[in-house]
Amino acid sequence: MRTDVRFLTNGLRLAGHLYLPENAEGPLAAIVIGHPTTGVKEQAPAAYAARLVREGFAVLTFDAAFQGESEGRPRGLEDPFQRAEDFRAAVSYLTTRDEIDPERIGVMGICGSGAYAPYAAQTDHRMKAVAGVSGTDVPGFFRGADSEGWDQMVASSGKLRSAEAAGQPAATFPVLPEQADADTPAPTAEFVDYYKTPRGRHPRSTGDMVIRSADLLDQFDSFAAVAKIAPRPLLMIAGTEAVTRGFSEKAVADSPGNAELFLVERATHVDLYDRDEYVTPAAAAKLAEFFHKNLV
Repeated sequence: MRTDVRFLTNGLRLAGHLYLPENAEGPLAAIVIGHPTTGVKEQAPAAYAARLVREGFAVLTFDAAFQGESEGRPRGLEDPFQRAEDFRAAVSYLTTRDEIDPERIGVMGICGSGAYAPYAAQTDHRMKAVAGVSGTDVPGFFRGADSEGWDQMVASSGKLRSAEAAGQPAATFPVLPEQADADTPAPTAEFVDYYKTPRGRHPRSTGDMVIRSADLLDQFDSFAAVAKIAPRPLLMIAGTEAVTRGFSEKAVADSPGNAELFLVERATHVDLYDRDEYVTPAAAAKLAEFFHKNLV
């Protein structure tokens, strides 16, 4: 059963979907799921919610502030600190629900949220178990793809802020091209195949990001203090062929024995958004096992 819900984060109203198992008796263990960068709750989070609710968990998915159905302007702002606060707000909302056991709440994220969720959990000890799927440090990804272009975006952010203060609309850029061709790098092409085709396209997932997000992201390091999650458990799931695999490996390597790396054979980064041959028998099954074990 899915219900539309709303809750506040720093004065902004977030839009969410609360999934409850059929005929389940509470209080229930619950999992918060965050969406990929430029994504929305109806995409990859919904795919995982459908699987985890069948395992008996309550699941809350939500659109980040400034994105999807949630409030916040300028639209398309990617504020990593706000993204972490959104996870904290989602947990706070769950603690107010009679159906939910506030002592059995876990968090997970996909892609960018697979780094924002662990970042939030470093200091929010209500998050009893933490997981990332294709977890990606967003500034690290952009910097690695085009360091010179990234530095230019950071350098331009101050002027863009001044322009907004003078009444101009926030400047944005398309994260992806509309189509891929033979010259498109393979990592970009797989994002295009998801976001720009019927496979994963959604009207509220515009793919446009505010350029001045760069000066916020550039000061952010998702996993610098990942050891603070301990002794609570951390699970990082990545495809063996994922361009972002190194982020998960480093997060686990920098953790003091509380973290596990689970690799899905032959899967790429985006395969773990929705490809059933990788999600159901591997990623979702491992997540169900992890949360059953740790949300007791």
